[in-house]
Amino acid sequence: MNPKIITSKEAAYMVKDGAWLCSQGMGGNDLAEELFLELGKRFEETGKPEHIKWMHSSGNGDRAYRGLNHIAHEGMLDLIIGGHYGPAVKVQDMVAENKCKAYNLPQGVISIMFRDIAGNRPTISRIGLKTFVDPRLQGGKLNEITTEDIVEPIEIDGVEYLKYKHPETLDYAFLRGTYADERGNISFEEEGMIAESIDAAQAVKNSGGIVFVQVKKVVENGSLDPRYVHIPGTLVDYIVPVSDMHNHMMTFDEDYNPALCGACRVKVNFKPGDQKIDAKRIIARRAAMELRPNSIVNLGIGTPEFVGVVAEEEGLRDSMTLSIESGPVGGIPTSGIGFGTALNPDCILSQATQFDFYDGGGLDLAFLGLAEADKKGNVNVSKFGPKIAGAGGFINITQATRDVVYCGTMTAGGLKIDVKDGKLIILQEGKVKKLVDEVQHITFSGELAHETGQNVIYVTERAVFRLTEKGLTLAEIAPGMDLQKDIIDQMGFVPPIADDFKLMDERIFREGLMGLK
Repeated sequence: MNPKIITSKEAAYMVKDGAWLCSQGMGGNDLAEELFLELGKRFEETGKPEHIKWMHSSGNGDRAYRGLNHIAHEGMLDLIIGGHYGPAVKVQDMVAENKCKAYNLPQGVISIMFRDIAGNRPTISRIGLKTFVDPRLQGGKLNEITTEDIVEPIEIDGVEYLKYKHPETLDYAFLRGTYADERGNISFEEEGMIAESIDAAQAVKNSGGIVFVQVKKVVENGSLDPRYVHIPGTLVDYIVPVSDMHNHMMTFDEDYNPALCGACRVKVNFKPGDQKIDAKRIIARRAAMELRPNSIVNLGIGTPEFVGVVAEEEGLRDSMTLSIESGPVGGIPTSGIGFGTALNPDCILSQATQFDFYDGGGLDLAFLGLAEADKKGNVNVSKFGPKIAGAGGFINITQATRDVVYCGTMTAGGLKIDVKDGKLIILQEGKVKKLVDEVQHITFSGELAHETGQNVIYVTERAVFRLTEKGLTLAEIAPGMDLQKDIIDQMGFVPPIADDFKLMDERIFREGLMGLK
């Protein structure tokens, strides 16, 4: 039976009160924006559907009004399980104001959960142990009205795991592809990521639910290259041709970029050694010293992205392969709201498959942001006061990778620095200390990392710390820094000092190449 072709408005009016929905996409990448838009419009106009519940693995939105922000209405959204909330700022506000129940689970766990739901098997993982996801801490709950436990510690053959409870059902999927043929086969040749499209479609179908897929247009049977088809027509109930291409952008930054999906390759030119040495560049230069030949690497957003720039300048790009949790392997990860795609990728995997590799320890190195760390080596990037960003793939990546490098300034909010004669000068100190006695949210557990023998380094512009049996331990200090005034006084605790305590490499603080190759 061929699926029906309907409008996005018709699809929105089919959603029933109290239903469970799910979606795919990261930011605006591979996001069924027009379906979100029409569902939100329907509620604004009719007050329906009421009390819906939602599950998504990564942030759906643009930090303003698109994606999940369309459904952020009190009385419409009752409960949400998400991997990341950064782009869904209106949902963040609802959660902070106790207007809907909310959980934050690791992005990779949710991706694989879709696969497990489809296969009618439990979701059991070590990912999340001793973080805020662990029920002995917060259990992933994000506000006061969220009380039900959906994570349970269990033991198998003497090894501790977390068992993640599935939604009781999945009624609807809001998915997206490039083209659909008349039999409902969905191709992805103009998408920069696949996400968990096939997994979510199978999960919803095997739950007795309905699968909607937004596409650019419907084409004749037999005209699609089967190598580009990632959702077969057997899983599709309704095809939704988009009415406005503004609602089907490749990312929320670009209508279409063929270099993000492999339709072409573009030449990327870097001019080495032409950037001023600022705090981020100092951090990236020191972090790049941890690179090893033939490494498979994940770079987080923000300061860690500059590690890739330094690697390019130093001639190290060909000695490592960058990968992104959303699926791309190789190429150059995009930044900003387009994060999740890569320029000139070698391969684009499904997100669940990528996380299988990550969770099993496949990454050699990970460079992640340092928003807040404490004396035990715990790191928080997920929750600050009422602001709920969510963990995304951070827990999967940092818990399973042998060598982890955290990158961030020691203080925030107005920090100004200068470099002169190979020495660092603090012109103005930041208002916020980022190295604190105890983090607000444990997104990374220093205790578990020490137990499992991970090599963890914390790189700032003025000092480098290592995780030891004593916790966060001071290992290096920048030339020109005063240990008491510039380091210890800017922390919420007094760190132990390593036996081999030394100055950071002076090359970091001088213009020109460092000669890392």
